[in-house]
Amino acid sequence: MGNTMEQSRVFLQRVHGEVTADDRMRIFRQYPVTIWLTGLSAAGKSTIAYQLEQQLLSLGHACYVLDGDNIRHGLARDLTFNEKDRRENIRRVAHVAQLMNDAGLIVITALISPMREDRAMARDIVGPGKFIETYLSASVDTCARRDPKGLYAKARAGEITSFTGVSAPYEAPDDPELKIDTATQTPAESVAKILAYVRDNGLVNPGCVERV
Repeated sequence: MGNTMEQSRVFLQRVHGEVTADDRMRIFRQYPVTIWLTGLSAAGKSTIAYQLEQQLLSLGHACYVLDGDNIRHGLARDLTFNEKDRRENIRRVAHVAQLMNDAGLIVITALISPMREDRAMARDIVGPGKFIETYLSASVDTCARRDPKGLYAKARAGEITSFTGVSAPYEAPDDPELKIDTATQTPAESVAKILAYVRDNGLVNPGCVERV
């Protein structure tokens, strides 16, 4: 079956229309990036992602959140939480983010994405200059105390296997574009820090068209 799939790809070629990514960037007046939120469960990824989306939209910017839980209900419904399937989940989300960036949108992803190698793969897929790795830093104990789903208690009791931070590893980013200590900063403060980054780098102001 593998050989058959490889042979079928011989007949595939990329097709491009007349409208370019630069054309869309001029219309939206923003540089389409993927803000990749990574961190332990209950580190604040979804809360911050949706508050950031709300802030960007209020400022007139087209954006969309790809939330890990939502992805698992559809695009990655067939995947488990073993290492191989986690990597495949990241690959799929990264390709969707890349397509949405190509459409001119700012994408905010909220996924644990625990392995450095998988996040590096996502960065390669999204493309140079468009991947903003944002590490939401909070200890396991901090996340367990605020855990709204009670997952840490279940994982520690052995009711959930392969749970990141308890029975599965989390590899913190070595050199992320942004690191936010969500144990000490509120969601509003965290969002403000991300907004400051994208503004300071000319991604969401009229000057972004100069990047074309």
